[in-house]
Amino acid sequence: MNIIENEVPYLVEAKTCGYKNREKSVSYQFIESSHGLYLNKAELMLSQIQACERLLKYSKDDHETLVLRDEMTKLKLVLDLIRY
Repeated sequence: MNIIENEVPYLVEAKTCGYKNREKSVSYQFIESSHGLYLNKAELMLSQIQACERLLKYSKDDHETLVLRDEMTKLKLVLDLIRY
């Protein structure tokens, strides 16, 4: 029997992107290879929320903090809609 354990505790990594003249947005990247991921929509949304929370801890820019909080609010709303 082969037991494979995930070395990375997180599935998704969040990054803020944007230029000085354009509005910032949040982009996501899968940490492990995509062939091993079988997520439903709710699991994916929850992973994105957790990634934003981790990035928020290291944010020093007020505008970036607002963008991350707004993104988390939208994701939580969609997650609630998916669950019900």
